[in-house]
Amino acid sequence: MAGPVAGTNPIKVIDDNPMGTRQWIVVVLMIFLNALDGFDVLSSAFSAPGITKEWGIPRSELGIVLSAELFGMGFGSVILGGVADKMGRKPAMLGCLVIMAIGMYMAHAATGVDNLTIWRFLTGLGIGGMLAATNAVTAEVSSKEGRSLAMALYVIGYPVGGVIGGFAAQSWLLVDYDWRAVFLFGSVVTALMIPLVMLLVPETPAYFAARRPEGALDKINRSLRALQQPPIDALPELSATAPKPKVTDILADARLRPVTLLLAFGYVFHTITFYYILKFAVQIVADSGFTQPQAASTLTWANIGGAVGGFLFGFLLRKWDIKGPTIVCAVLGSAAVAAFGMGSDTLWGWRLATFLTMFFLNAAIVGYYAAFARGFPAFARATGTGFALGVGRAGAAGSPIIAGFLFTWLGGGNQHLFLVSAIMSIGAILGAGLIWLLPMRDPDYEHPSMVPVGAAID
Repeated sequence: MAGPVAGTNPIKVIDDNPMGTRQWIVVVLMIFLNALDGFDVLSSAFSAPGITKEWGIPRSELGIVLSAELFGMGFGSVILGGVADKMGRKPAMLGCLVIMAIGMYMAHAATGVDNLTIWRFLTGLGIGGMLAATNAVTAEVSSKEGRSLAMALYVIGYPVGGVIGGFAAQSWLLVDYDWRAVFLFGSVVTALMIPLVMLLVPETPAYFAARRPEGALDKINRSLRALQQPPIDALPELSATAPKPKVTDILADARLRPVTLLLAFGYVFHTITFYYILKFAVQIVADSGFTQPQAASTLTWANIGGAVGGFLFGFLLRKWDIKGPTIVCAVLGSAAVAAFGMGSDTLWGWRLATFLTMFFLNAAIVGYYAAFARGFPAFARATGTGFALGVGRAGAAGSPIIAGFLFTWLGGGNQHLFLVSAIMSIGAILGAGLIWLLPMRDPDYEHPSMVPVGAAID
């Protein structure tokens, strides 16, 4: 390992040096955590036919249950995303894992719609905070050269979690047990991740550099050593008159405000379309005459499509910029959702339809996450990501409610499936329009209080 690098910003150390094994271990753990989030979110969709059968609830009421964790994710992204910038990425992740494990366990013991909704909301709080923190960690432990690939792999962890959970649900949990076992399985796996994060994930150098706690230099070098990167021997001198970093900078800073608002509201519209498939596909297929495990398999194939699409999209980002590929995939995803509404007489027809929707829609999600990582500097990365995700979750949370209302209003069942699907597909088109307006300059700057005395800010 190289000796101390005089006068070097720790963020530049990570950016400019090749990624080592230790950094990739942290990235892989972030992928696992994102996969866990994916399973926890989709657990209610896998359970939906069983919940409907046991409690006899209509689709409009089911939509509220399916939206509960998505509302929680919105609040968690904003509130706990800010905690990750104030207290650290690692404490935020550990706290979120505890919240998620408790919420999943209590959901499996729910006795009615009301308390199931409450526990799903609590689970969503943890998931929302986790997404903001893990997105920041992935960006901050990756080199500039390896960041696009790391972010793409991180994002496809979400559908991979759905694939693994789907196979577990359709071949084991829903066959040998019932819908409650899906939530219990998620609780156990979530709890197992707590010691792994404690032992293997260091706090990021970028966090310490941005917040400057007491003993910041020692803490930064300890983190750099944990990531097998060379330490530094000094930090840049801070301006005594410069303001301290504030979470409001993501809206007050003229360079960040348009990025924040366009990404947040673009994500709102995109997730309306995205979560329509993820939350209602299983119920729609079950109502078409297939068994609960067969219906759950369509969501597994949806997530396989999401993983493949997201992975391939990561390679597109290495050749093209973010905007064009994201817009194309969002438009194609919208068309695939409308095509899903045409229905199918065979199980494999449904599987192919859901595969294609998530192939394109999740590829566009990779574009959004890449824009989150690129658009926010270290001092507000988790807060900015959390804000964009939190506002965006309004679309995610509203999606099952809107779809459930449309189905009930039009008469229930699948007789108006094409019309509902066509309406729900519009969100991805609107989101693509906002991405087209996004300024794609790279705001590679720090907060004024992070700039050495006498230096200029571009």
